[in-house]
Amino acid sequence: MDIPRIFNISESAHRIHNPITPEKLATLGAALRLESGTRVLDLGSGSGEMLCTWARDHGVIGTGIDLSPLFTAQARRRAEELGVADRVKFTHGDAAGYVSEEKVGVAACLGATWIAGGAVGTIALLARSLRAGGILLIGEPYWRQLPATEAVAKGCLANSIADFLMLPGLLASFGDLGYDVVEMVLADQDGWDRYEAAKWLTMRQWLEANPDDAFAKEVRANLTSEPERYAAYTREYLGWGVFALMPR
Repeated sequence: MDIPRIFNISESAHRIHNPITPEKLATLGAALRLESGTRVLDLGSGSGEMLCTWARDHGVIGTGIDLSPLFTAQARRRAEELGVADRVKFTHGDAAGYVSEEKVGVAACLGATWIAGGAVGTIALLARSLRAGGILLIGEPYWRQLPATEAVAKGCLANSIADFLMLPGLLASFGDLGYDVVEMVLADQDGWDRYEAAKWLTMRQWLEANPDDAFAKEVRANLTSEPERYAAYTREYLGWGVFALMPR
């Protein structure tokens, strides 16, 4: 049970597996007015940076579930490094369908809404773990500018223009589901650069260390094509944000 190997390689040096920066992750934690002892569930927790830093900075208690054994191991090491291993727990597993046995104050899925077929399904899944008065966090892409053609959308690694909404439409869609948007923290182009460009050095170093690996051809193809694709498409057209929602 694992994510595709290309992600385990290209993002192996990442602490955050989406375009939000550490500074904006800290801003989000402060904006939510987290109280010590708040229980947080993170589905698709990656290398655990959100739970670990919020446990350190705000005293939250956290549980993270992630499909990558590598990222889960990195999350556990990060918890030890920050001295919060007694407050956060990371489990290697499939977050699809996961419901917490104990209701939580914050239920989050940042950039992994594929676990429940998209934002709508993931919001419904997270709501099953949320206590009354709690907050859902959804990390989701949106169009910064609407692509003129389907080819441009595919250049952003979307299947079609219809995959994403413009920001006002995305915010309205949460209201249509019966939620108030109570906070948001949006990635910027620098955050996108740090997320995407950091992969390139990691892939190059992996290639130099593993020249005879059967997977090297795919890694080389990604390293060759990704900088130009990213600069032409994702960086210009795609936004990403974390949206805090409360049921009406």
